[in-house]
Amino acid sequence: MPLDTTTKADLIRVAHLLADAARPETLRLFRQSTLSTDNKLDDGFDPVTEADRAAERAMRALLAVERPDDGIFGEEFGQHEGTTGLTWVLDPIDGTRGYISGTPTWGVLVSVADASGPLFGIIDQPYIGERFIGGFELAEMTGPLGQAPLGTSALTDLADATVLTTFPEVGTEAEMRAFQAVAGQARLTRYGMDCYGYALLAAGQVDLVIEAGLNAYDIQAPIAVITAAGGIVTDWSGGPAHEGGRALAAANPAIHAAALAILKETFGG
Repeated sequence: MPLDTTTKADLIRVAHLLADAARPETLRLFRQSTLSTDNKLDDGFDPVTEADRAAERAMRALLAVERPDDGIFGEEFGQHEGTTGLTWVLDPIDGTRGYISGTPTWGVLVSVADASGPLFGIIDQPYIGERFIGGFELAEMTGPLGQAPLGTSALTDLADATVLTTFPEVGTEAEMRAFQAVAGQARLTRYGMDCYGYALLAAGQVDLVIEAGLNAYDIQAPIAVITAAGGIVTDWSGGPAHEGGRALAAANPAIHAAALAILKETFGG
């Protein structure tokens, strides 16, 4: 069922409140010697901090007041079923490895989705003070340089493209080879951006972000922001990516098609 103007405005309002609530909780422990880190995995390293948990608790407490009938899906505290058909998808710190390393490329991800996928999203970088929003006919960012519209790059030649991913290994060996097949044809490849890479794509700074091993809370806010800015996000076979897994985010359909063809040829699809 389509949302009316009043509901859309309320969802935008609450999304900003959620990002506002998470900001102080993440900044309170960022680059502090008192920060401790737990590992979610027995084999490997998947860090979580009190800042992750505190930020999600703050957002959930706010939703209990502002939108108590909506569902919630958060990285740290799981799923809460709602009755409205809308679900808030929350990643309190996307890029916890970057967070514990002191780099400013982590972010808070907030999105609201229905059964078809994300409708509105925010990528917020509290330390820099940048916020990227997209959905409901909005695509804009605010930050130290003020407010500006978002718009993806018009570049269509892969040979001139800038490609981002978070981990050099990308995922499995097969996924890494597929990524490298694309990156090997691009002008520039950069690593370690986490959600900030998607924000840069929406802002027209880079042309492709290619990742694997994602969860829904990693990708839904970026999908909303990038799509609103004029880009496209799919999985590696060209289908929907909002449930997680492998994602190909591109500035425009032409460069998306070029990268997708290589991924399909190298990895399959």
